[in-house]
Amino acid sequence: MSIDTADKTLDCLHLLCPTPILKISKAIKEVEVGQTVLMLADDPGAKPDMDTWTRRLGHEMVDFEQEGKVMRFLVRRNK
Repeated sequence: MSIDTADKTLDCLHLLCPTPILKISKAIKEVEVGQTVLMLADDPGAKPDMDTWTRRLGHEMVDFEQEGKVMRFLVRRNK
């Protein structure tokens, strides 16, 4: 699965912690189990926050890319 196939895209650029996590927590509930959310973020704390969030909530980080400061997280809803 690639980042280009996300079911929902969430733009969290220029938002600082904890806003990206709050936004993806809401967005993941708006897709069906098995679907994906692509989150764009540039907060340096987003990567460790997303690693912790996916692990704690049982979702899957399907893909991660970083180009410059922009990070792209593709997360599959697992429950």
